[in-house]
Amino acid sequence: MDVHECIKTRRSMRKYLEDPVPEEKLERVLEALRWAPSWVNLQPWEVVLVDDPEVKARLQEAVPAANPARKAVVEAPLLLALCGRQNKSGYYGGNPATVYGDWVMFDIGIAAQHVCLAAWAEGLGTVHLGLLDHVKAGKVLDLPEELKLYELIPLGLPAKEGKAPPRREIKEFTHKNRFGTPLE
Repeated sequence: MDVHECIKTRRSMRKYLEDPVPEEKLERVLEALRWAPSWVNLQPWEVVLVDDPEVKARLQEAVPAANPARKAVVEAPLLLALCGRQNKSGYYGGNPATVYGDWVMFDIGIAAQHVCLAAWAEGLGTVHLGLLDHVKAGKVLDLPEELKLYELIPLGLPAKEGKAPPRREIKEFTHKNRFGTPLE
């Protein structure tokens, strides 16, 4: 599948088959993450792969009941916990290089999307799960102080097809030379 098709057809999957994720597919997904760009190639991520039902159940406790992806934490055969090192990405000489300071969340976001697109290209479903008690979940994973959990990504064979939500037209969000000048 070409990259444009992959981008347009990928959906957030919240229901998975029980089948395990084939090892060769997981390796290709992790290889895609490995090649994600980051601030000066710091690669500030660490990934905890979770397949233990007890650990998944404890992680689910950190996800609010209102989160529609909550069940996926225990139902997906595998969870990827994307963690990052703070105060490195976006810094030069120990000082923030931009007004936005730490870029680790940006880097983790790129890496996470690499995971989701590569997974879809392999026939696997994912969902970005960021609405959770990050501190509680980090403790479940025994993260050291310098690592913070940014998101969980359930991974597995999708149990159903997703439908594309509506998208804004390009002309609705693009501007020419300055904000408010329409692209013609």
